This record gives sequence, structure tokens and C-alpha cells, in this order.
Amino acid sequence: MHLFFEPNFSTNGNTLSPEESKHCVRVLRRKQGDAIHIMDGNGNFYTAEIIDANPKKCTLNITETQTETPRPFSLHMAVAPTKNIDRFEWFLEKATEIGIEQITPILCEHSERKVIKPERLEKVITAAAKQSLKAYRPILHPMISFKEFIKKQSKNLYIAHCHNSNKELFKKCYPENSDVTILIGPEGDFSLAEVQLATDNNAKEISLGKARLRTETAALMGCATVNLINQAD
Repeated sequence: MHLFFEPNFSTNGNTLSPEESKHCVRVLRRKQGDAIHIMDGNGNFYTAEIIDANPKKCTLNITETQTETPRPFSLHMAVAPTKNIDRFEWFLEKATEIGIEQITPILCEHSERKVIKPERLEKVITAAAKQSLKAYRPILHPMISFKEFIKKQSKNLYIAHCHNSNKELFKKCYPENSDVTILIGPEGDFSLAEVQLATDNNAKEISLGKARLRTETAALMGCATVNLINQAD
């Protein structure tokens, strides 16, 4: 099933964006009377009939709506983008497929990548949400400094790092069905000062296992752990 993405579908006159309209009409050659499927990323799936196959503004008539309730917990990953942006894009894709609510790129003391292209990253997330039939599309926040991000957090904050300290294994200390924010540092890890700042702001130091993981692997491990712990039987 091909899914079109239109975040404002229920409030914009049941039309597709110019980009999705062109893909629908010109590329897929859908025409008046054809049924298509749309997701808005806010919990709704629509089945609709094309009433005007305009490649700039495809207009539809909704024939069915399905709504999914949000998950009883929320996962927020704050991750330092990798030097090789392909690896960060890989994390975004896989995390979206597995399940995640929010992602914040963070700029740390040891970050080698200080600039990202949000438009490209948004497209990666959208494609993954479509492919995995996600009712809720993850929110990608603008890049922010580690210090500024920490100031905005108040609870359920965990920081994974490789320094020697009294860390707990994450899967043993995360409470099921609770909101969580996990901090993952850059290739050079968080600095000791950053770890101290996080713990001063009530972050819990955690380990994701014995292996030394790459940034994107550690981030995905944290994401997968939360989803597995909360997975219904």
C-alpha cells in the first residue's frame, strides 16, 4: 500500500501538498475516481477518492478514517549528529520504524558535526514513517547546545556515556510505560563536565551494555530497549 503524507489533511480542504500531488498524479498516474491512502502523522489514516487529479493540488473526498491512540509512554532521544551524516540518517530511519516520539540533535563539546540540514532529515523520517505505517510521525527538533537542552529538562532524564562511574544498566532501571529522555553523545563521547552538568540536573547515568558502541548504534540500542520493555504481549 502506497501512503501519501499530508500533516494538515483534515484542515486544508482535503488536498495534497504540491509535492505529493505531483507524485500522485504525474509519477503514479493516479486519476479521478481512484482511491488512495493518506497519513497525517498525528494518529490518523485516511482512505480517499480523487475528485480533481490536479498535479499541483490534488483534491480528495474522504471515504474512511482510522485513528490510533498515542502510546502510553513517550520516548525522546537527544543525540549528537555523527561526523558522517549517513549514520545519523540511518538512526533516524530505524528509530522511526521501531517507534519514537521526539528527536533532538545536540551540539556537544566533542561534536565533530556542528551543522545539519533539517530538510533532508525530515524527508528521511517521513519516508520511514510511511514505510513502517506509523500513525504518529516523530518530531525532529532544531539542533541545540547540550547545555541549553539540559536546562529545559526536569525529569526522567538518562545519560549514556563511556566514562568510569557507577552506572546502572538501562534496561534494569527504566520504569515500564514511563516517559523518558535519553542523551547520547558524539564520537568522542560526552565530556566529564557535560556528564556532571547532566547529573546536577537529575540525569541518571546509564550503561547500554558491555560493548563500546558507535553513537548511532548506542542511540538505536536505547530506542530499542524502551520499545521492547513496553511491548505488549
